[in-house]
Amino acid sequence: VQLQASGGGLVQPGGSLRLSCAVSGLTVDDVAIGWFRQAPGKEREGVSCVGSHDGNTYYADSVKGRVTISKASADTVYLQMSSLKPEDTAVYYCASGVHASTTARDFTNWGQGTQVTVSS
Repeated sequence: VQLQASGGGLVQPGGSLRLSCAVSGLTVDDVAIGWFRQAPGKEREGVSCVGSHDGNTYYADSVKGRVTISKASADTVYLQMSSLKPEDTAVYYCASGVHASTTARDFTNWGQGTQVTVSS
């Protein structure tokens, strides 16, 4: 499985971004897809996850109500982020795993990250 995150950029506080995770080698119904982020000097943090066949979704408390994860197609998962805050600034990664989780060690395949910067 290969994954590629894209869609990051510079956005003002209160703004929105949609990140995309392109999956190849399997479909998004075959694996759980998680989004994680890592800010400088901080540990990698789980943001959201969508399960494989059941499609159940999970969100970290820090983003609940501001973030929506969705399966856009057989090979793409979106992370729609709104009401962005400066503390959302980080490199965002998507990853695949067997079970839905927001714990990084549960995911085995990782894509390169995309930078999200929230600043005025």
